[in-house]
Amino acid sequence: MNVHESEKLYASFAARGTVPAECAEEANVIVLNTCCVREGAETRVIGNLGYVKKLKERNKSLIVAVCGCMTQQADVAEKLHKRCPFVNVITGTYKLSRLPEMTEKAEKEGIFILDLEKDESVPRGANEAMRRTPASAFVNIMYGCNNFCTYCIVPYVKGRERSRNAADIECEVRRLIDEGRREIVLLGQNVNSYNDGDTDFRGLLDRLSSLPGDYWIKFMTSHPKDLSDDVIKIIAERPALAKYIHLPLQSGSDRILALMNRKYDITSYMRKIDLIRELMPEAGLTSDIIIGFPTETEEDYEATENAVRRVGYNNLFTFIYSKRTGTPAAVMDGQVPEPVKKERIARLIDIQAGIANAAAKKCVGKTYRVLCDDSDGGRHTGKTSDDRVIVFDGEARTGEFTDVIVTHAKNSKLYGKVK
Repeated sequence: MNVHESEKLYASFAARGTVPAECAEEANVIVLNTCCVREGAETRVIGNLGYVKKLKERNKSLIVAVCGCMTQQADVAEKLHKRCPFVNVITGTYKLSRLPEMTEKAEKEGIFILDLEKDESVPRGANEAMRRTPASAFVNIMYGCNNFCTYCIVPYVKGRERSRNAADIECEVRRLIDEGRREIVLLGQNVNSYNDGDTDFRGLLDRLSSLPGDYWIKFMTSHPKDLSDDVIKIIAERPALAKYIHLPLQSGSDRILALMNRKYDITSYMRKIDLIRELMPEAGLTSDIIIGFPTETEEDYEATENAVRRVGYNNLFTFIYSKRTGTPAAVMDGQVPEPVKKERIARLIDIQAGIANAAAKKCVGKTYRVLCDDSDGGRHTGKTSDDRVIVFDGEARTGEFTDVIVTHAKNSKLYGKVK
């Protein structure tokens, strides 16, 4: 989602005549769009600002802006200003579209601008963005989150759920398809709870998958408590809906899930997995897992191992739990020692690697419809409907579909040729 926010930032600057610099050393304006979901992201921001400080020392007219989730937190923004007084503009997640005029004002008037005012209105019309690839495009369908998982800072920095108007989304998607985009990725913290007052998420998928053209639609992120049978069924029925679902599990332990305030248990989660497998045996499934949540025991961790083996995910995004100030989990007793977290996540990564390697071998000899998203001479990279990545040889055009037969697998990576 931050990638798409950066695309929209790029477009808003371009609309005012700004052009991209070849490198940071040549820039007149540098913008850092931040994330605070995990500690590592904040650490990288501070590291990058150390480099930017040196650029500012050499170029006194350089304008530096920091925006996004991290700086929506008032205490963090204040500390950043004290630590990095060379930063000209600090704003959060609500005023990103106004950042170009903020930087212009800071430059012309020589002032520091801090704007953390919240604005939970929903923008109308299509989002303007500078798309990063010719094949794919991100489309926000909603903003904010109502779930308040105890480890997550997002509801505090992005506000409550707000859904965009379905007609606006349809207009934007239709335009992207007409422009030649072949993969549309719908974005939201919890897309399954989308509802603009007249259209729910199943209804939105119905509208979008009925548009003319050759494309597929993916979405992220789903919340297991809200992924309905009707949504699973329409994905199975409609060719334009990619057979891929990212369904974050977070933990295989019901006790830990309750402490996380996830509002589902393993039984209900697996029922959804079973329905997906029943209706779409070849569907791609991926998930997020947090290791070392407060009070996690070896038994809790082993329950996560068992769940991962039971599902057989295409891919896992695994994270060591890190405290987020302001969340309930940050002050819970029973914080798990760092060495224990690192040992457990290493074990889980090994288990998933074995699952992915075995799944890759089963793909050899099969033919997939692949969207080519990168080319280097006669070698290409593309994705399947179930979100597998294939490196392949032969004649293909970036941004177009082509049939590829998988010739071999190396660990979990697939290789093939145009059929």
